[in-house]
Amino acid sequence: MITKKVYLYFPKSETEKPIVCELIRNFDLTINIFRAKVTPEEEGYLSLEITGTEEHLEQAYEFLKGFDVVIHAGSKAVHWDSERCTHCGNCLTHCPTGALHLADQATRTVAFTEEKCIECLSCITNCPFGVCTSAF
Repeated sequence: MITKKVYLYFPKSETEKPIVCELIRNFDLTINIFRAKVTPEEEGYLSLEITGTEEHLEQAYEFLKGFDVVIHAGSKAVHWDSERCTHCGNCLTHCPTGALHLADQATRTVAFTEEKCIECLSCITNCPFGVCTSAF
């Protein structure tokens, strides 16, 4: 069993279909939805963690392509802009998983480990410099 984090975009024509249900039922996958949103234009965005066999994941990706769903494997809907970060450390106490952490104690340099991010969005609301942003 492997776990992958993916970010999916659903065009308007696909937002009312039970696609996630089909992934679970037909490909024996475990799905953890971090965030979901349907815009006023009715485009859909999902940030997921998918667990299953490599074969089932590949089959699921092929299934999604049939619905014009855009798959960004390994992408997150939370983005950290290292160029804008002043390394003030305000985000550190608000990040429950340690995705935002001190990379170097001596220089107090803040770093972001995408794999640990659960998209709680605390970084967005607590960063005074707008370093963290959301794709949706």
